[in-house]
Amino acid sequence: MAERSRAILEAHWRPLGYTVPNDAVYPHQWLWDSCFHAVVWTVLGAPDRAVSELERALAHQADDGFVPHMTYWEAPDQHVAFWGRRTTSAITQPPMYGHALAELVRHGHTPPADLVARAVAGLEHLAERRSIGGGGMVPILHPWESGCDDSPRWDSWCPGGWTATGWKQTKGDLVGALRFDPRTGSPCGSDAFIVGSVGWNALVAFNCAELATVVTDAGVAASLRAIAAEVRAATSARWDDELGCEHDWSEPYRSSSGIRTLDAMLGVLAAESPPTRVIAGQLRVVCWDGAFGGDCGPAAVHRDEPTYDPTTYWRGSAWPQLTYLCWVAARRAGMDDEARRLGDALVRGAWSSGFAEFWHPDNGAPRGAVPQSWAALAAVVSATSAWSGPPAGR
Repeated sequence: MAERSRAILEAHWRPLGYTVPNDAVYPHQWLWDSCFHAVVWTVLGAPDRAVSELERALAHQADDGFVPHMTYWEAPDQHVAFWGRRTTSAITQPPMYGHALAELVRHGHTPPADLVARAVAGLEHLAERRSIGGGGMVPILHPWESGCDDSPRWDSWCPGGWTATGWKQTKGDLVGALRFDPRTGSPCGSDAFIVGSVGWNALVAFNCAELATVVTDAGVAASLRAIAAEVRAATSARWDDELGCEHDWSEPYRSSSGIRTLDAMLGVLAAESPPTRVIAGQLRVVCWDGAFGGDCGPAAVHRDEPTYDPTTYWRGSAWPQLTYLCWVAARRAGMDDEARRLGDALVRGAWSSGFAEFWHPDNGAPRGAVPQSWAALAAVVSATSAWSGPPAGR
């Protein structure tokens, strides 16, 4: 597993010091992809690559801390008309750099102080500059910021009902609805999409808590922990017993905001051992075959939802990075059976799909780009658990 994962990352490594997700389909740098790549590089014994990956991802951070979700290193003029700027996109993505830096430290490495400071600024920006509604949460200003581009939770924003073609057009239109800070150029609002996504906020809180274990300044660490606690309290207030998960905030409230998706279960990342009743229950649901669970990873959408489709982008396939995050939560909760099942599913799915971008949760049939760098997260699992090897014929 480690050998195959390293080969994929090496093939996708660029001389400027970052890993592309896929040579053909995704030839640029994406923020949360690179953070997951950094985790893999760390576990594979290449901390210098991990640091470089994160430094490149945060290289074009704005003065106010905003971190763009894409960097066009080799084609800075690409999509200028679309984004209204050169070199980068105009939105962000889940700030997984807090977790990536914490993994470096756990493996005995000290990240550069400037890199840590940039990560702190990125999270502080989200907490301070995006206090624009959100029910106490940090809102996203475009569906792409969530990382879950075509999640059924956004269906209510697609005029006439969701279709792949209609949603593609709407996503472009929503870029045009963004508002920007005239001083920094950072996105600060939207005329059409301001959503307190519980999945996104779970990742913001998780990364604040992770980064608090890295910083050496006690005051900064306390501030990060306070942000994490505040965001977690706001998302917990969105809990719905009938749904068995939290629902997103929006104004007005949209009916699709309560569709049961896997990212809406990421509040499990607050897990400690022993876990709370709610978190333990959520992790069991994530693993249960009648809900999200699958032999090759939990589905992105609950199987009982009418929108569930395991063959369609973000509508029910298994995603390696989400399976990995659920595995992290289960391990921290001390739920060994669930952690083992999630870890085995991630490894099985990666091998069965040829390390695809995403795959069918039941049989690992590949979807999206193949190979995709973040599927190498399976190497992180295999490095920390007993694993017998790839399925026969692989």
